[in-house]
Amino acid sequence: MQENLEILNEDLSGLKAAQWESRLAAITEELGMFQPLGRKHCATFLDQGNTLLVTFETVQGIHNLSKLAQPLGFEMVKSEGWSHLGVLSSGDTWFRDARVFGFFDQLIDDGFFDEFDSVIFYGAGPCGYAAAAFSVAAPGAAVVAIQPQATLDPRMTEWDDRFTEMRRVSFSDRYGYAPDMLDAAKQAHIFYDPYEQLDAMHAALFSRKNVTRVRLANLGAEIQTRMIEMKILLPTLKLAADGQLSDTAFAKLFRVRRDNASYLRSLMARLDHLERPFLQTLLCRNVVSRMRAPRFRRRLQNLEQRAAEGEFQMPSTL
Repeated sequence: MQENLEILNEDLSGLKAAQWESRLAAITEELGMFQPLGRKHCATFLDQGNTLLVTFETVQGIHNLSKLAQPLGFEMVKSEGWSHLGVLSSGDTWFRDARVFGFFDQLIDDGFFDEFDSVIFYGAGPCGYAAAAFSVAAPGAAVVAIQPQATLDPRMTEWDDRFTEMRRVSFSDRYGYAPDMLDAAKQAHIFYDPYEQLDAMHAALFSRKNVTRVRLANLGAEIQTRMIEMKILLPTLKLAADGQLSDTAFAKLFRVRRDNASYLRSLMARLDHLERPFLQTLLCRNVVSRMRAPRFRRRLQNLEQRAAEGEFQMPSTL
């Protein structure tokens, strides 16, 4: 079996679109299945272990986030021996397509999800919406959704003006309102930055007994990218699959943000906005004591000068 998995190390990043899809189809058919789902969607399946990871991804996102231009689930197949069902879209479609509906209908009819001991659905943004919405196909599944939209039905979310081109697409028929589709999930985790107002408003719509909303302050609008940078996304999925993704367990993982440059810059920008020089000084002192960070060192020098001029009281050295 391990020899067969060597094919998953293939670098697909240099291929043109048609070549990439053709090669992806060949790889997944060797280890499972590849199925086109109309013009904008397709599905892949890698048949390995008793844990199934279902991911929703865009082709563009795969190329942007993976050095090998491979779906996210390939990593979990290689490292954990999981099975992987990938549903891919060309562009952001929120997977609102009759062919995708029919594909999941067929999986339900075939008892596909019953063959696995553990099932976890994952996606981010529009793909996070899909992970929540289609999880209803596998009652008892775990769900991890990053910055998901609850719906784009303008009768409910007219306040979200980011995706106006989708307002003619129906979100009120089958697999429609994502929060309701989570009713059968064992546990769902919704990740969002509370300072991203529209994301936070969507997250509020997911309030359910079996849903945990995880606030990731100062990670901004690209939480999935930041979590990949910090190498905590895959461990988060593993914890969710094992039923061990608690607030405490994730907090331990999330401590690595202290070394993530993007997070630290975002935190500094937040303190700038709040005009909190005292806290900025504490942040800069902490960062320069642990890291080579010229930007924070220069900021600390500036803050020290401002304090010397009596603009604010410098915190005492601990």
